[in-house]
Amino acid sequence: MIGLKKMTKKNKAEMISQYLDELFPEPKCELLYHTDYELLIAIVLSAQSTDKRVNMVTPFLFKKYPTLNDLATAPIIELEALLKPIGSYHKKAQYVQQIASLLVSNYQGKVPTNRKLLEQFPGVGRKTVNVFLSEFYQFPAFAVDTHVERLSKRLQLAKKDDTVVEVETKLKRVFPKERWARTHLQLVLFGRYYCKAIKPACETCKLKEICTYYHNK
Repeated sequence: MIGLKKMTKKNKAEMISQYLDELFPEPKCELLYHTDYELLIAIVLSAQSTDKRVNMVTPFLFKKYPTLNDLATAPIIELEALLKPIGSYHKKAQYVQQIASLLVSNYQGKVPTNRKLLEQFPGVGRKTVNVFLSEFYQFPAFAVDTHVERLSKRLQLAKKDDTVVEVETKLKRVFPKERWARTHLQLVLFGRYYCKAIKPACETCKLKEICTYYHNK
């Protein structure tokens, strides 16, 4: 537990960055998309689902309805049928149709970059906005999803009872601004393939000395 007691959060962040760069030197978003609205919709669909499942659905969705007008006017029952594999498909079908309609009627088909405007879209919250802006426009943003939250708390960068917004604030303090988007992607991949919620790969992990999960298991 020496590492846990003596290292500052910034020391830990530097150690984490070094290891993440080693594991994921060129991190990439795993959602499939071609346009700004396809990315936004894919992120919305990924809530309570996985990128892998969303990627099984969106190619068919965007092929069948290749424009925003097509999505906005698609029969809701057909959207539901396409989205059924990802769960919550009744609600998500409505989100897709409503987002497409808003973009056509109010934004000339272009997804806005203003955070407040984006957060008014159906199914779009702070995390979705952060992912979208950092991925599509490379804006400095630090999205906190379930993986990032879990790892931040395991690696002592945040407290166990911190809210998602509190976790985001603390991560922004210890990681350089120019690394926010990159580190978000790396943490997501690390949580997805190594530091899993169940049965994480602790024995081969170079961060185990600063990990509360490892020391408490």
